[in-house]
Amino acid sequence: MRKLSVPARRLLAYLALRGGSAERSVVASQLWTDHPEEVARANLRRALWQVPHDWIATMGDMLVLDAECDLGQARHSAVRAIEGQRLTFDEIDILSSDVLPGWHEEWAMAAHEEFRLLRVQALEAACRTLSGQANHALAVQAGAAAVAAEPLRESATAALIDAHLAQHNRFEAIRCFRALRQRLYDELGVSPEPELVARMDGLATGLRVA
Repeated sequence: MRKLSVPARRLLAYLALRGGSAERSVVASQLWTDHPEEVARANLRRALWQVPHDWIATMGDMLVLDAECDLGQARHSAVRAIEGQRLTFDEIDILSSDVLPGWHEEWAMAAHEEFRLLRVQALEAACRTLSGQANHALAVQAGAAAVAAEPLRESATAALIDAHLAQHNRFEAIRCFRALRQRLYDELGVSPEPELVARMDGLATGLRVA
């Protein structure tokens, strides 16, 4: 398949982030904000010509994405996780990456942050659900991905710690806690929640005694 041009990729990404459809005038104004309306519309027409003809359908003034998109599946998986349903390895994997990393346009950055918050919540929820179902390996994967996405989120680290402890992996649990404590101090000048501190200090003391 031929390589897509930058305008074509921007157009496809925009439609995917907008749920698969948008008005032509809105697309043109959002993707070419620094251009006059007529120039922006002309740029949109050129971008459409550069997209494979069966990927975007036109319905009056609406542009409708007619191609498979991982983002829709990722959002669906995230909702399932937040509702307490079990995720598969592939679902955790797709939620472990941000959408459009490195894109700095306003419309892309807003979607990036929205999806990041959604996926962090979903991964943390998946970690707890999988731990409760004794699927500890997947729980650790989900928890580690949540912490990687938001290193200062104490609840995500606590979920990962629980997953490690369920595997009797006290070393990794303590390592995760100490990394969180250092990050919180370095970034915010605060300590973790007292309950977590007391719990992990007791665990570390037990290891030293052993």
